[in-house]
Amino acid sequence: MTYHHPTLAAGRWKTFTLCEQLANVGSEVHRAAMYRSRAAEHPSRAVEEEERALRALERALELLDLTRRFADRSSVRRELGRVRELLASAYFQDMQYATALPDLVRYFDAFAIAAQEQKRKRFHVIPIS
Repeated sequence: MTYHHPTLAAGRWKTFTLCEQLANVGSEVHRAAMYRSRAAEHPSRAVEEEERALRALERALELLDLTRRFADRSSVRRELGRVRELLASAYFQDMQYATALPDLVRYFDAFAIAAQEQKRKRFHVIPIS
C-alpha cells in the first residue's frame, strides 16, 4: 500500500498523543472543506478544487486509519471508526447522519485546542497577554 504519509505509517504516528493525531486529521478535514467551498465559489476551477478536496479527504482517512491502528483501547478504535464513517458521509453528502464538513471541522478544532494546551503544559509555556 502506498501512503501519503510514509514516515507516519512507519511508526512515527504513535509517538503523537491522541489529541495531536486528531488535530492533524482535522487539518486535512479543514483543507477538504476549504477546497470544497472554493469549488462552489469558483465554477471555472471546480474540477481542480474538487480534486484537491478529494486528496485532502484521502489524507484525513489515512491518518484516521493510522490512529485506529495505533489506538490501545478498543473503545477508541470503535469511536474512530464512527468518526471515519461520519467524515465519508459528510464529504459525499449522503446525509445519512445529517453531518456536514463544517461540523467536523469544528469537532476536530477542539482537538487542536486540546493539543496546544497539552503542549503548553508539557513545556510550561506561559502565554503572553
